Amino acid sequence: MSAESMATGHDEHLLRVLRRRFSNWRGQRPFWAGLFTMLGGVPIAYFPYADVRLGNLTIAMSTTAGAGSLIIGVLLVTLGLTMWFHAIVRVFAGVAAIILALVSLPVANIGGFVFGFLFALVGGALSISWMPGAPLPPATEGATSDGAVDDRAEAEVTPPTAESSVEPGEWGAAVPAASGTPETTTETNGGRKSAG
Repeated sequence: MSAESMATGHDEHLLRVLRRRFSNWRGQRPFWAGLFTMLGGVPIAYFPYADVRLGNLTIAMSTTAGAGSLIIGVLLVTLGLTMWFHAIVRVFAGVAAIILALVSLPVANIGGFVFGFLFALVGGALSISWMPGAPLPPATEGATSDGAVDDRAEAEVTPPTAESSVEPGEWGAAVPAASGTPETTTETNGGRKSAG
């Protein structure tokens, strides 16, 4: 084993650790919503102040509402950063991003030539719809070192089925029907009630 391979392995390990940390950070917030919202704010704020040169011809796209488009663009970038670093206000930030995207259509060169409008609209919708994930269950005692669960530990946790020999009154035993129940009783089925 050479020193070069050891150095490469160490760098790969560091990159893997950084990637895992970034992945964990990204998973705890509406990352893509914030990214799309910020990408939507950039063209909205940039195009009214940009000068396009075609040879000796200069095309200025500035409008009388250039300050309005700058404010909309800066607010969209700020809302994108808010989605990343304060995920608790993601619904407010998403609604505000959608409203600003709609306002940018008449104010900022058709919403940054539709690119900024679409990015901000998608980012706001993703922010509203994002929900934090459920926490992972704790590791079981039957887990092996590679993360796989031992089949014996899974079999011990599985409740007995109705076909197995279960005594009446035990968990999993079939409940006998009462003889005096009417034909039209209501039963719950996943939160829904049905008659019959």
